[in-house]
This record gives sequence, C-alpha cells and structure tokens, in this order.
Amino acid sequence: MLEDILLIEEKHKRVAKGIVDEILKNKKDKFIVAISGESGSGKSELTHVVAKTLRNYGIFAKPVHLDNFFKTLPLERREWREKNGVEKVVGINELDWDAIQKTIDDFKNGRKSTMPCVDLVTEQVDTLITDFKNIDMMVLDGLYAINAEDIDLHVFIELTYHETKKAQKDRGKEKTDDLRMRTLEAEHKAVQSLKSKADLLVNMDYQLVKAV
Repeated sequence: MLEDILLIEEKHKRVAKGIVDEILKNKKDKFIVAISGESGSGKSELTHVVAKTLRNYGIFAKPVHLDNFFKTLPLERREWREKNGVEKVVGINELDWDAIQKTIDDFKNGRKSTMPCVDLVTEQVDTLITDFKNIDMMVLDGLYAINAEDIDLHVFIELTYHETKKAQKDRGKEKTDDLRMRTLEAEHKAVQSLKSKADLLVNMDYQLVKAV
C-alpha cells in the first residue's frame, strides 16, 4: 500500500533471517512465501525485510500486500461492515480471492500483472502494473495470506490484536472505537482459523519456530 508506515525493529530482522534461511533450504523457481497475522503483528515489516534480505543472495522478491485486495473500497468499508453486521461479514471472504489467485498465476507464469494498490493518504485505489518476468519470488502478506493457493512456505504470527495495541496506535491506520474493536475481534477469529496451515510460527516472544 502506498504511504504505509513500517516500524522495523531488531526482532523483525531476526525472524526475517530465519525465514530467509528456510527459503534458501527449499528454494525453487517462482517460490511464494505467505505471512499471516493479526493487525499490528508485524506482517508488513517481516515482508519488507525478507524481500530486502533476499537481494543479498541475488534473488528478486516482490512484496504483495493483500490489504489491497478487499472487495469494498477503503472509504466505504466501515459503513458497509456496520450496515451488514461486523460479525457476519468481516473475515476471509472480504478479499477478492479470484484477483489474488490471478496475481499468483501471473507471477508463476512470468506475465505482466495489473493489481489494485491502496493509497493510504487518499484512501482510494490506484492500479499497479508489475512485470513478473524477472521476479524470482513473491512474498504475500495479509491477515489471511496463508489461505491462498500455490503457497510454498506458510508463516503465521501468533500475536493477537490484544498484544499489538501499541503497534496499531503507532501506525494510526484506523481510529479506535467500538466498530474497530468489533472488527478486530472478528478478524482475530478468522485469522486464528488459518493457523493449522502454517509451516513456521512466529511465537508470542517473536521467535521463529517450526509448526507442529
């Protein structure tokens, strides 16, 4: 997303190194990593550091943020959720999975791809064109990223929105009110339902461990 705020700390660098080590052990053409976790858990920071670190090994990795793929526009989302019932509509089905899978397919086949890109200043959606011809890897991040198909490495961050309140406030994406808290709880339930898909976990101490 345009104008996103990244707060990269040593813990992100440490965990990213572990993820990169795992990638290098299992490297293949057109490799895809997916990183899921709740709001403020460090998904975007990990994605950025993983992609940047891979450049040290001559690997071009493209970050793709699934927050860009919501079916409802940013300026309309709060009202739409409130009107339709937060507990009924917030979750995995809010994303346009057909568009996500098309982007993955474009990457796998080295094609040019047209993707949505949310500008956080205007809260409107721009169009991003990426040529995947010379891109070796894709790093997907988002609440429900590990739900995507054709993923080679699934990473799940265990921190919940209860532990990440400060990070959410520092990034200041959305105002905190009753609707926001209900949304976070609904997202929490949806994200946690995907944990069984994980290959690697980032635990509550922000240590990288194998999923069991």
